[in-house]
Amino acid sequence: MTKPFLTCCILAVLAIAGCSNPEKTGRFLIDPPITGAQVTDRLGTAELKDVSLPSYASDQEVMWQTPDGAVRSTPDNLWADSPQRAFTQSLARAISDLSGATVIAEPWPLAEPPRRTLEVRVEKALAQADGTYRLSGRYFVSDESSGGTNHARSFDIAVPLAGDQPPAIAAALSQAIAQLARQIATLSGPGRTIATRRPSIEDAFALDPIF
Repeated sequence: MTKPFLTCCILAVLAIAGCSNPEKTGRFLIDPPITGAQVTDRLGTAELKDVSLPSYASDQEVMWQTPDGAVRSTPDNLWADSPQRAFTQSLARAISDLSGATVIAEPWPLAEPPRRTLEVRVEKALAQADGTYRLSGRYFVSDESSGGTNHARSFDIAVPLAGDQPPAIAAALSQAIAQLARQIATLSGPGRTIATRRPSIEDAFALDPIF
């Protein structure tokens, strides 16, 4: 083995080791704070489906928007857990802690089925170039029991960023989830309330071409 070749191999190994140095990689938690007064339990038992996130927000790297409008990231700053799992689990816990409801992320682990199903579809979850963290989308609460109340509501939450670094982004996202938890727990926000209606026998005959 020639000396130049050996030198190149050593340099390559050192470069790989430098790239994989765990001390250079920051991993950030999603941990919404529970602040403000407790609210009335309006959900009872509810199964929270996996929160639907935009593809950039479900990536393992922490994302932010630069002044040119691009969404950027670096492999040196990662979420400590899968963003979808962390968002879903922390939202369920925050709603439960805030209201006393039993909100559990799917799959439902108890023998007694939940009274309601909760679904959250996030349309934007981004540290914007204007200095705010924006969390917007819609949430749905369904109650299949006859005469049950269903909700289809939207949310649009903006939290000021304390800085443009990943720790500030993680803190702002956590605060946004806490605000979303309060909105869901109180069933507030623009949208509609729809009562569950069981089809009557006449409806069944009208829909079935056999009759």
